[in-house]
Amino acid sequence: MPERTRRDLCPGLLRPWSAADGALVRLRLPGGTVAPEALAALLRIAERHGDGVVHLTSRANVQLRGLPQVEDGLPGNVVRAVLATGLLPSTSHERVRNIMASPLTGRAGGRADLRPVVRRLDGLLCAEPRLAALAGRFLFVLDDGRGDLLERDLDLGLVALDGAYAQPRAGRDAWGPVVPLEEAAVRLVTLATAFVERAGATARSPWHVDELAGEGAALLDPPAPRHAGTRVGAGTRVGAGQPPLGRITQRDGRTALHLAVPDGRLDARLLDELSARSPRELVVTPWRTVVVPDLENT
Repeated sequence: MPERTRRDLCPGLLRPWSAADGALVRLRLPGGTVAPEALAALLRIAERHGDGVVHLTSRANVQLRGLPQVEDGLPGNVVRAVLATGLLPSTSHERVRNIMASPLTGRAGGRADLRPVVRRLDGLLCAEPRLAALAGRFLFVLDDGRGDLLERDLDLGLVALDGAYAQPRAGRDAWGPVVPLEEAAVRLVTLATAFVERAGATARSPWHVDELAGEGAALLDPPAPRHAGTRVGAGTRVGAGQPPLGRITQRDGRTALHLAVPDGRLDARLLDELSARSPRELVVTPWRTVVVPDLENT
């Protein structure tokens, strides 16, 4: 178990990281979903106050870099501008809303639509005061059964077995009893709360499930064997790994566009290209790309 000697410094709006080029702020996008208008507002902030681009992360979040600093924080006008984007529904829990999900879930491939699970999990996280103590690196990973996120490091998560059930995960190797998908978010929040209670709240407290004595199995009461359905085989591994770039046919007949973002740096030209099709939402992926979903075929 690592010996922690300092508090978690993972950045957020209200606790930015002081980098060589200025303040760095990370904004969480549960499931990678973001409204084009919110992304455009962030880009305007980056152009006015930062390095001029929105940076995509390998956890499907976004960052602003090169921002001005005032003592240990940001100027009030910058904070207010970011809050106005609507991307921080909870200032107390802003750094713990780390929820990664299969980017095409519910649209193309996969066994289940995990978007409702993501939304409920995010709401329950923000509603539980104790979970504000989670480290900013604590990560939930939800794989819809296609296997695209199966090998990702995680603290808590699940793998969908079909459209109705999933098996929860805790840490690298521990698995819990199968639960209905409609109960999955509650189960994950229960496990996260158990982690906080076991980990404590000191500078030396563990940040991750696998840093607990007993690792993930310590949270599961009881642990369960890994379900065969989580070992996504050749017959079901449709859409595993990074989705192909370009056009993807959705199950409803509409189209999703999966577009590269060079070096994960989203600038005004590329955002204009993404927004030109008037999407209702965009999906940032763990591969630092963007999906433009639900496009009508013309």
